[in-house]
Amino acid sequence: MSDVFFVGCGPGDPELITVKAKKLIQKADVVVYSGSLIPLSILKLCKKGKLYDASGLIREEIFDVLYKNAKKNKLVVRLHDGDPSIYGAIKEQMDKLQEKGIFSVVVPGVTAFLASAASLGIQLTLPGVTQTIIVTRAESRTKVPKREKISELAKHKATLIFYLSVHLLTIIVKESIAGGYKKSTPVAVVYKASWKDQKIVKGTLGDIAKKVRDEKITKTAIVIISDVIDPKTYEYSKLYDKKFSHGYRKSKFK
Repeated sequence: MSDVFFVGCGPGDPELITVKAKKLIQKADVVVYSGSLIPLSILKLCKKGKLYDASGLIREEIFDVLYKNAKKNKLVVRLHDGDPSIYGAIKEQMDKLQEKGIFSVVVPGVTAFLASAASLGIQLTLPGVTQTIIVTRAESRTKVPKREKISELAKHKATLIFYLSVHLLTIIVKESIAGGYKKSTPVAVVYKASWKDQKIVKGTLGDIAKKVRDEKITKTAIVIISDVIDPKTYEYSKLYDKKFSHGYRKSKFK
């Protein structure tokens, strides 16, 4: 029996895949991939293996493919978009494989919120603005604990990032304002970050819902709420300040 590799292929741009992920896909005998979320250019890396589109399969069918092929000592890759550990549903798959004596290896990938920040050309944490990033999703069919309601998270006024939630943007706006963000707080929505058809919509909590609705964006987008998108002011990093000493450099302040 061989291990099953849970591999993140990155946000979409085929050049943002890791070297390790690329090598595994090229060598794989079997690749179970996350439907249209995986670019065709990345699937083409699997030249000798068999491809299975997980979007048309249920949990038991996916497990069956992973288990039976790993049992035959084949190189099996479960290919996820972005990073497998963020909303990737990998634990339920890994636990069941382990029950059958199959071990799993997770290969991280560049996740969509980092690709979104890169596309926006922003720094998600800024001294004097916020040092905290909250990654979450709006409640829909998947429930969210009460302590993680948007209005509760908004009280921190940190950089608030939403996956799988752009279709609930009106609710996000309402709850964010209820939690303490001003209507003037900057918001960015990045559709298909790093893909060729990437689209960026910027606004504020006061107008972002209409702007996104006008662009007909209803899925595959990251929502970022934060003053770091368009800061009125911020502080410079202490790390490179001439007055600052650390283990590798003494203060140069005279």
